[in-house]
Amino acid sequence: MATIDIGGTTAESRAGTADLNDMPELPAAVGEPIEGRVAFDGARAFALPGVGLGRHTVDLYWDELWIGEDEAAEVIRREYARLADARHEQAMAAIEGEAITAGGTTMRILERTFGDEPEGGHSLWISMHGGGGAPAEVNDQQWRNQIRLYELEEGIYVAPRAPSDTWNLWHQGHIDPLFAALIESYVVARGVNPDRVYLLGYSAGGDGVYQLGPRMADRFAAAAMMAGHPNETTPEGLRNLPFAVLMGGEDNAYNRARVAAEFGEKLAALRESDAEGYEHRTIIYPGLGHWMDRKDAEILPWMASFARQAWPRRVVWKQDDVTHDRFYWLAVPEGTAKARAMITAEVSGQTITIESADVQSCTLLLHDDLLDLDQPISVIANGTQVFSGTVRRTEQAIRDALAARFDRRMAPSASLTVSW
Repeated sequence: MATIDIGGTTAESRAGTADLNDMPELPAAVGEPIEGRVAFDGARAFALPGVGLGRHTVDLYWDELWIGEDEAAEVIRREYARLADARHEQAMAAIEGEAITAGGTTMRILERTFGDEPEGGHSLWISMHGGGGAPAEVNDQQWRNQIRLYELEEGIYVAPRAPSDTWNLWHQGHIDPLFAALIESYVVARGVNPDRVYLLGYSAGGDGVYQLGPRMADRFAAAAMMAGHPNETTPEGLRNLPFAVLMGGEDNAYNRARVAAEFGEKLAALRESDAEGYEHRTIIYPGLGHWMDRKDAEILPWMASFARQAWPRRVVWKQDDVTHDRFYWLAVPEGTAKARAMITAEVSGQTITIESADVQSCTLLLHDDLLDLDQPISVIANGTQVFSGTVRRTEQAIRDALAARFDRRMAPSASLTVSW
């Protein structure tokens, strides 16, 4: 039984399959917007457009009614816990079986754990091996070497084995969902802190860091590229991901040393124009070649000093040739992402400003860590106001977001699609 209140007049609804002739009736002014509240399992609000003369039947769905900030946080906690419980057995089996599967592709993993588990859970370090373009036994040797390459003060250190033996081990489109599944499995089964996931890789694994860092920046707290080559990748998407470039000064194959220095210069230029973004370090070791005598391990404490920015106030999203439907609090409809398309979005107070020459529509995934959802917001796209009003939190928005991306820290409580 639910109690409905409109303008101080209340009535009780049997809900469910009750006879339409037994529905409550409440008065409303003709043509005037209607606002009310429903008391059921707590209290939630709603709004309806004005109606004409006569009787009108309205369906109200509990999950679509408005909720407050505290209730939104509780819904996120409860819904995430329900989904995590349902996924726990499968996640544990994958880790214990040392194999992660996503999209029909399987990736083997090796693991080492360091230090005591801190409050909030262990950190997770994903470390990609080199090799590529070689027989399987060569890449297997590189993989087994990678699990011994670094030691941590604290954390779970995982070395995945690339599913293929091609030169572009970590560039291919199957890697992104595999890494997402790896992270989700360790968060669910091992209690890893989702805001303390780190990415690193050596040689061909460094190529992978260059590629995956910008396109999966919203999954990681920091990334470090060791002795790799960026190929076509550019650094714009690293705005909110601290990124390190480490290279031997004599690593001249494929011009790696020169290209690494140039990539560092690009990061420095971006930092110069955006002082709150593009945290980075570039270290070129004089006299060292492709093997850096383990000096590159010095970057691990720097990486560990950062936590993921789940709700950054400025986002620069540049698609790669492997595209994504979501990046931080921006999203595009599934299957519509375009390679190399770029969107810049920024929150200032209650105003969101979007700039893009490549995209004409996007969905804003909103949370009170980003702006105050109890107050009206304004959205300006390419200099034109495309929305002004209040965007309401709903349980349905939370459910939809967690179903699309299983990440409790990045679950929005409201969403808004705008076009320009």
